[in-house]
Amino acid sequence: MNDESGKRNLIGNLGSPKLPYDYMQREHGTVSMDGDRAPFQWLSEVAYKNVHRIVARGYDTTELMEQGYGMTDMVFVNFQARIPTVEEDQMLNYVMILALEDGLSLPALMSRMVARSKTFLTQAAGTSILAFGHAYAAFSAFGNMVLEKMQQAEASGQSVEAAARELVAENLDDPALGISDLYLEDPAAKRMLARAKKLGVAGPYIAFLEAMAEAANDLSDKPVDVDLLGAMAATMMDLGFTPEATWAIIAVTRSFGAGAHYIEEVEREGYTRLGEHLTPKEHYDGPEDRPVPPLGDRPKHARPAKVGSPDEWLAAFKERQKLRGSGAAIVEEIHDPSKKTGIKTVGKKI
Repeated sequence: MNDESGKRNLIGNLGSPKLPYDYMQREHGTVSMDGDRAPFQWLSEVAYKNVHRIVARGYDTTELMEQGYGMTDMVFVNFQARIPTVEEDQMLNYVMILALEDGLSLPALMSRMVARSKTFLTQAAGTSILAFGHAYAAFSAFGNMVLEKMQQAEASGQSVEAAARELVAENLDDPALGISDLYLEDPAAKRMLARAKKLGVAGPYIAFLEAMAEAANDLSDKPVDVDLLGAMAATMMDLGFTPEATWAIIAVTRSFGAGAHYIEEVEREGYTRLGEHLTPKEHYDGPEDRPVPPLGDRPKHARPAKVGSPDEWLAAFKERQKLRGSGAAIVEEIHDPSKKTGIKTVGKKI
C-alpha cells in the first residue's frame, strides 16, 4: 500500500528484509485449500447431532427414550457403547442414588455458602464438587492403583491375596486406598458389595478389594474395613467403567444434590448482600485490641523474622505455630496434583 507521495506504507516490522516473503504483497481474499495437508477437524466417536436426530454411539437417543431406556442405560451407552443388562442397570442406579446425597456434608455446605452470595447455581454445584474428598481424585487414584497392581500380579503369576497385601502394605495410610475406619459403624459400603453379589455383577475388582480389606486388618494397628470410596470404585470397575469414567459419573451425580441444596438455601434463607454479614468480637479470639503506633515509632514495635541461628529459627517457628491462620501449623508435602489421579499418560495412546 502506498501513500499519496508514492512511498510504501509499512506496518511495524512487516517490511523487514529478514521475513521469508514480502508481507505487504501477500494475497488477499480466499486462498485455495492446500491439498497436500489434511484439514484440521474434530472427530468424535461419542455422538453427533443434525436437524433430524441426536445419535450417541450409534443409537438414536429419541428412540432409546421412546423404547423406555433410562438415564443409567444412557450412561452405559455413552461411556461403554453398549446397552447394559437389567442387573447392571440396577446396580448403577444403586451406586448413583447412594452417591447423589449425603446430607449436610462439607461439599453440600460449600454449595449453600456460595448460594448465599447471589451467584449462579452452576457455580455453587461446581464448588461442591471441587470440595468433595481427597482433592476429588480419589476414584481415579484408587482405580488406577488397583489396576496397575492387578496387571503386575497377572503378568508375574502372583496370587490375588499376595498382590492385595503388597498394595496395602505400600499404601496403608493413603486416603484413596478404599480401606479405612470410616465405615466401621456405617453399613453402606458392605451393603453395596452385597447388592453387587446378589445381582451377579461382582467381579475381580470387588474380590481384590475384599482381599485388600483382609490384608489391611492384618497390617493396621486399628480396626479398618472397606469404605464407600473403595466399594463404589470397585463396583463401578466391575460394571466396566474406567477409573476416570467413574470420576466423571460421580461428579455429575453429586451436582444434582448440590443443586438441591443451592435452591433450598435461596428459598429458605435468601441472599446475603455484600458487606451485610457481621462478624462480632464475640466470634474473635485473637490478640486484644491495641493502638496502632505512629509510623515514626515503628522501630520500637517492629519484630523482624530474621534469626541468627538454627535454635533461634526453631524457637521462632514454634511460636508461629501458635498463631492460627499463619499456615505454620500445616504440615504438607507438595506433589504434582495430576499424579494423584493415577493417570500415567494424557491424550491418545499410540
